[in-house]
Amino acid sequence: MYSKIFEELGLTKNEAKLYETLLSTGDISVSQLSVKADIHRRSIYDALNRLTQKGLVSPIFQKGENRYQAVHPDKLLEVVKERENKLNLILPDLRKNYNKTLAEEAAYIYKGPEGFKNYVREVMRIREDAYSLGAKGLLYSLSPGLTKELWQLVKKYKIDFYTLYDPRVKKFLPEVIAKEGGKKKVLPPEYATSGVLDIFGDRVVTFANVEVGRVFDDTTIFVMVNRQLAESYKIWYKLIWDSVKD
Repeated sequence: MYSKIFEELGLTKNEAKLYETLLSTGDISVSQLSVKADIHRRSIYDALNRLTQKGLVSPIFQKGENRYQAVHPDKLLEVVKERENKLNLILPDLRKNYNKTLAEEAAYIYKGPEGFKNYVREVMRIREDAYSLGAKGLLYSLSPGLTKELWQLVKKYKIDFYTLYDPRVKKFLPEVIAKEGGKKKVLPPEYATSGVLDIFGDRVVTFANVEVGRVFDDTTIFVMVNRQLAESYKIWYKLIWDSVKD
């Protein structure tokens, strides 16, 4: 039930199965654990040792066969926090290395919902004025925390956000238009599409296969990095913006 989540937190498949089993059984012998978790005894000992080292399992030493019990699940938060702290220590160097490798001209793609999250983080990192044409209210397919963080950055760094919404957003997700910040207009009804065009900083970004409020597994986000091209698109965007009534 929870094993997949435990695996996402960094446990191996066997570790996740053992920990979940121990949470529901209390202290138990290795032979009983092998049956309940459906893991061969030869594989159990290594996994239990790793869980013990991570502080998620405690052995109970006694005559005969040792028993094991799970540590309180709050320990998982400590494990995640420790990893986050380790990452925070090296992030400044990682960012420096990443920025050194950024090309003045490049092209790359993001795919699907996870790709969209990475794209939004890129917008947050660039922190320059942004322009969206045919916007579908996709930000609200994200977790509330990430959306909130974006708008906090927009406010903090006084970033101008211009949004020309797909006309269907007004019909199907009017609350998105009310919630989102920045300057906004809605395109006329005859200009509904399945695409989106974004421009920010030195990036021109096109979305293929998105719908109102929805990013699909086969959604493609194509990013072009070229300052001169981006500036040209901003001028063309202004032409469209000025032609659309408030």
